[in-house]
Amino acid sequence: MKKIFLIGLKDLRIVFRDRPALLLILLAPFVLTLGMGFITGRFTGSKSGLSDIPVIIVNQDKAQLGNALVDAFNSTELSTLVKTTEVDDPAAARRSIDQNQAAAAVIIPAGFSINTLSDNPTQPLKIEVYTNPTSPTGSGIIQTIVEEFLGRVEIGRVAGQVTVTQLVTTGLVSPQEAGKIGSAIGLQQATSDVPPVIGLKTASSGQASQDFDILAYLAPGMALMFLMYTVSYGGRSLLAELKQGTLPRLLVSPTSATQVLGGKVLGVYLTGVAQMSILILASTLLFHLKWGDPLGVTVLVLAAVFGATGWGMLLTSMVRTPAQMGGLGSTLMLIFGILGGSFISLNNMPPFIQAISKITPNSWGLDGFTTLALGGSLADIGLPLMALFLMGALLFVAAVVVFNRRGLLQN
Repeated sequence: MKKIFLIGLKDLRIVFRDRPALLLILLAPFVLTLGMGFITGRFTGSKSGLSDIPVIIVNQDKAQLGNALVDAFNSTELSTLVKTTEVDDPAAARRSIDQNQAAAAVIIPAGFSINTLSDNPTQPLKIEVYTNPTSPTGSGIIQTIVEEFLGRVEIGRVAGQVTVTQLVTTGLVSPQEAGKIGSAIGLQQATSDVPPVIGLKTASSGQASQDFDILAYLAPGMALMFLMYTVSYGGRSLLAELKQGTLPRLLVSPTSATQVLGGKVLGVYLTGVAQMSILILASTLLFHLKWGDPLGVTVLVLAAVFGATGWGMLLTSMVRTPAQMGGLGSTLMLIFGILGGSFISLNNMPPFIQAISKITPNSWGLDGFTTLALGGSLADIGLPLMALFLMGALLFVAAVVVFNRRGLLQN
């Protein structure tokens, strides 16, 4: 164990003595975050896009569920988050979005309430969310509000069916009355006085109240993207030592291949943790960025670096030269950055892209950091943590298998 630790510390020191590497590991994500902050108005005092989000609502339903969704958008809890405008023409609403006059249009079709609460709907009616691609964050929030509302509607509908089934089974109601009673129960559950579908979390300090900071989304996105460069840099280091003969000399010493590989992995992992920690500390001190629950942030950093390290080791086991690793690592960094939501909100991507994004540590990590920034705790990020730790473990096992098959680490 001591040898593994010493090898890991040695690799960590080598990275922090490499100035070109430090530029990409620390300076590049910091500068990109700074630039994105200026673009979004974070440093100019303008709106960040997470308040007064313009949304156009077309309520053709004019019934219980349609009216309930309109009331949700007009609720007190969302009064500072969204700014609603109601119109009657869906085509006009779409044109307004095309002309960049709002972040999204929510179109509730006629008959939505009756169709949704019916026992045998002829054809399911869906609420349309027509989004503005130039407002990915705002339109993503609007889509989240609608999805949360529909989730409640479905829960209420299922609860009504279960309740009615039990009532019919016990003979308390007749089968002829079941449909009417089930619809009533489902409607009551879906539109009852429950907490808002989504809210804007605020934090108070003295007399000031601070809204969710857009940098709490941008900074983790940039840090996670360049984390992939860090783990690929560690892989290039291992391959360079193998090519230069340093690694074979180490293997003829009283050091096993397991200890060598473990030390190299630990070095990559420690470098990633140091990188994320420095970026978090710098953004906190210089930008006064609130990352959220300290314990949750700490555990999430450890999990995100673990998942990224697994990808780094798997790539290292598959390539033959440091140059190949450098090219593949840079490519993967950009692909994972795009798929993980560092540049474009995943809510604006097709469903199959959203599904593919789950193979990236960026997507899970960004999900966790955003949850924490919105006021969540360690308990609220259980799924991202589990996914990241499982990802790292599976990828590391796969890397060991490939290493052994290629005989890269033999005493």
